[in-house]
Amino acid sequence: MSEDAGATKTTTKRAANGRLAWVLAVVALGFFGFGFGLVPLYNTLCHFTGLNGKTDEASARPVGGVDLSRTVTVEFMSTVMPGLPWQFRPMERRLRVHPGEPSTATYLATNLGGTRFYGQAIMSVSPEQAATHFKKIECFCYHKQGLDPQQSRVMPVVFFVSRDLPPEISTITVSYSAFPVAEEAALRGVN
Repeated sequence: MSEDAGATKTTTKRAANGRLAWVLAVVALGFFGFGFGLVPLYNTLCHFTGLNGKTDEASARPVGGVDLSRTVTVEFMSTVMPGLPWQFRPMERRLRVHPGEPSTATYLATNLGGTRFYGQAIMSVSPEQAATHFKKIECFCYHKQGLDPQQSRVMPVVFFVSRDLPPEISTITVSYSAFPVAEEAALRGVN
């Protein structure tokens, strides 16, 4: 093989490798963009469909009055995620409510740690079909919470169950998971 043929082959390989590198860089950038945008898209999908137990905020009081002919049991649960030295529990384990009736449930959080810790609760609802019918009017989960050592706080959630809840659903389970929040993030919007 002549020197010119070898140089041409090397130049061709370099050009092909350069194109491949650009294609791979664009694909990697596309995957990164997709991954970065996936969480907001997923949250939006869950928000509007009730998928994964996500609920909708109620911007107003229930419409149509209270359905006194029906009672729904709402059960409350809690979980504290690792890294947050809190005791976090519902003060009422269950409430019996009428659809359309505003109700209040409370949770008690206590910081068992030796320094101030910040946390935020994320709620889920089951069964999944009930998620779009559980409407929060006000909730401690909208804000990050900061607790000093040994400090306790009673935190309310004001809600109603919509009158449109399918009749076969008689029990709704509301579960809050408390996650640790970095102090810098918490200071941008803490109670």
